[in-house]
Amino acid sequence: MFDIIPLKNGLENVEGFYFDGINSGFKKNGNDLGFIRSDKPFLVSAIFTSNKFKAAPIRHFMRYECGFKSNFILLNSKNANSMTGKKGIDDIDEIFAKLGQKISLINPIMSSTGVIGYRLKKDKILKATENFDFTARNSNGAATSIMTTDTIKKELAFRIDLDNGEHFNIAAICKGAGMINPALATMLCYILTDAEISQSDADELLKKAVNQSFNCVSVDGDTSTNDTVMILSSCTRAYDKNAFETALNLITKELSLLLVKDGEGSHKLVAFEVSGAANINEAEKAAKALANSPLVKTAIFGEDPNWGRIASTIGASGVICDEEKLVIKYDDVIVYDINHPELDDEREEKAHKIMQKDEFKISCDLSIGNACFTAYGCDLSYDYVKINADYRS
Repeated sequence: MFDIIPLKNGLENVEGFYFDGINSGFKKNGNDLGFIRSDKPFLVSAIFTSNKFKAAPIRHFMRYECGFKSNFILLNSKNANSMTGKKGIDDIDEIFAKLGQKISLINPIMSSTGVIGYRLKKDKILKATENFDFTARNSNGAATSIMTTDTIKKELAFRIDLDNGEHFNIAAICKGAGMINPALATMLCYILTDAEISQSDADELLKKAVNQSFNCVSVDGDTSTNDTVMILSSCTRAYDKNAFETALNLITKELSLLLVKDGEGSHKLVAFEVSGAANINEAEKAAKALANSPLVKTAIFGEDPNWGRIASTIGASGVICDEEKLVIKYDDVIVYDINHPELDDEREEKAHKIMQKDEFKISCDLSIGNACFTAYGCDLSYDYVKINADYRS
């Protein structure tokens, strides 16, 4: 048995790490350069984007041997260092070579987010690192250093009390608001823990957690070149696999929903539940199609209970389905079954009121099998176009 207790102040609850962020001049206001470090090497487990064009920081990471440990991560926003070729990787090496003259670095990692296609301004970054306090434990500083179009800081922490009287901590910071797609959501996420977890457990549990959280959300259906989720562990406290898995699933699920709630220009969080599918792959395929559909998203923004967009998206997804078996609900209101294909005034009004809420569920029962999957998405508004039409400013 174990208890999970929510904590304030994010990463500051985890033993063995230092972290902070500063403004280096890439942003007009707010932090844009941060770090996570430790005195002793920490365990690293990571999952990256499915995009074929992986950014230079990810390619730099992949040069290390499996199971390597590190003691330093450099974080930056405003510049993705993506599509910059070998020179982009060389720039990272040069930054760490010079930074290593000031502070001990073991297999240093860089993690970046921002505009694609521009090389890092190395001199500006190195000059800014002179302002780092490498003994700081400022979770807010690190969390804000990776924000781009995010409107809210994404930061969570829990203490896990085990029944033997011991405990461990887990905390995370995350960024993401646009280019969010269920193929490892577009994001940077750093999960810190002091649990004495093994490399094999970390790799196994991170993959499972990502598949049922970050891989289930969508804002706009686009997948970035820089997607990164990491577990970092100082391995200084107790560990229980079941307790850790539960806490990890909780923190990744809550963070993934924060991504959707903070979707660029979005106002609504919608759960798309597909049940009665022939198998789990079919259920997942249909649910993610709904979460990604621009027509579904715009109907949600307009609060229009047009179930035709739901049905056509399911049919277009290629899953096994039958219009005579399909049932669509908005929360508990049936908007479609074969006996009631046309919305009467009463059901239309009820469905419209549901769509006026900030959060609701669209349920689709295919009545083919027993498999179920839920994906999460949001509306697509005018503001999304405004934000992304001038992203480089």
